[in-house]
Amino acid sequence: MRLKKKAVKIEDFNAAKTKFCMLSFFLNPKTKFLRVFKGVNVLFESLKKKFSGTVGKISDKISKEDEKVEDKTPLEETPQEKEETIPKKVSEEIEEPSKKDEEGGVREKLSGIFSRDKKEDKVQETEEKPEEHPAEDIEEEKSGMFSFVTKKTISEKDIDDILFELEMALLESDVALEVAEKIINSVKEDLVGKKIKRRSDVAEFTRNALKKAISEILGVETRDLKEMAQNAKKSGEPLKIMFVGVNGTGKTTTIAKIATYFINEGFTPVIAAADTFRAGAIEQIGHHAENIGVKLIKHKKGADPAAVAYDAVEHAKAKGKEIVLIDTAGRMQTNINLMDEMKKIQRVVKPDIIIYVGDSLTGNDAVEQAMKFNEAVGVDGIILTKADADAKGGAALSIGYVISKPILFLGVGQSYEDIMEFKSEWMVDQLI
Repeated sequence: MRLKKKAVKIEDFNAAKTKFCMLSFFLNPKTKFLRVFKGVNVLFESLKKKFSGTVGKISDKISKEDEKVEDKTPLEETPQEKEETIPKKVSEEIEEPSKKDEEGGVREKLSGIFSRDKKEDKVQETEEKPEEHPAEDIEEEKSGMFSFVTKKTISEKDIDDILFELEMALLESDVALEVAEKIINSVKEDLVGKKIKRRSDVAEFTRNALKKAISEILGVETRDLKEMAQNAKKSGEPLKIMFVGVNGTGKTTTIAKIATYFINEGFTPVIAAADTFRAGAIEQIGHHAENIGVKLIKHKKGADPAAVAYDAVEHAKAKGKEIVLIDTAGRMQTNINLMDEMKKIQRVVKPDIIIYVGDSLTGNDAVEQAMKFNEAVGVDGIILTKADADAKGGAALSIGYVISKPILFLGVGQSYEDIMEFKSEWMVDQLI
């Protein structure tokens, strides 16, 4: 009896394969780690390629120019070559009198002997000449064959074109103009006039110059939230953190992530639903608060946001909670009425730190928004969201330098724990 084979549709097979891959993904304990750091690598991938390309271009250009110089320098005979040519001529001349002796008689024999003695004296003189100044010959050899070792100095002409290309590439990656100019000028200042001993030094000097330039860009004094929370706990007053930003940046989700961060550090936060302007905002933040098990202080839609923030602070004091996270309505930096409302919250609550939440995908727009919020209420720190989807990375490199405020965290995923502390040294190592 033959069994009939059941036909399998291609669509069913692909669907089953997709389900299996997704199941494997979520069951794998390493998945979370890979998802987070894969996103961060995407964030800096474009900038990393541009910087590494610049290092290679400068090294290649200086090496090629030196090879042209070496090709133009005439090759000189070495002392060994001179010594080899002289004995050959002498031996030929000495052989001639010996043949004449056999054929010609005593007179020719005697003349051959005297001529041979004179020629031997000449040989001795020529052999002594190379030994008089051996050091000079070695120096000449080095200057001809290895002039790059001792004489090459990087000039502005060597790197101008390449640094201009880098500046254009940085601007294309949403790096702010003043940041791009700062990097280019710093690298040029460090490289021009450098004396190169080995060809590998060119790449090393360029890499170090780029590291120094980026470190200066990111060298904004940071704020340690854990230390601030610990100090607040000792004082008995809660740490009040106010979040500001435009609509659609992921501010509400970021507040839930920061709450989770503090819970994992052993603190007890409370969330103030002070966004009473946007429809569904209270329900959204309430959903997140319920998921992570955090108390939410809320009023009705359209209520005074400053009153909500004040009640959250009083609740934290009464219940001994260390952290108050204040959500505010997302608003464009040009909306004067909403910006004034935000200033009122600031006057009533007097937050210890105001954090601007920006979307890294918006590039220079995020920088411009941060400047406006900084002018309005005074931003103390920055959180960049959606970093796992940003391949350019210009906002991360520019925003802190432009407003002179530190990046505190990067959002790198969708779960509540997908947030990482930002370290400038780490970013420099990632880029160079």
